[in-house]
Amino acid sequence: MNKDVIQGKWTQLKGQIQARWGDLTDDVFDVSEGNSRYLAGKLQERYGWDRERAEREVEDFSRSLH
Repeated sequence: MNKDVIQGKWTQLKGQIQARWGDLTDDVFDVSEGNSRYLAGKLQERYGWDRERAEREVEDFSRSLH
């Protein structure tokens, strides 16, 4: 699933993303609006992951939606 699809289905995906990464706040979801780079940055910040892991997590989540 590419970034455009994530942005287009953001409202539907928000619940799934919150279930997977429960430490992220509603504010993060409201601001990111499907922006995968922003989401990866917030995962990095919240969980203390390096950039590669945060991006990999977002990519893995995106692939799981197929």
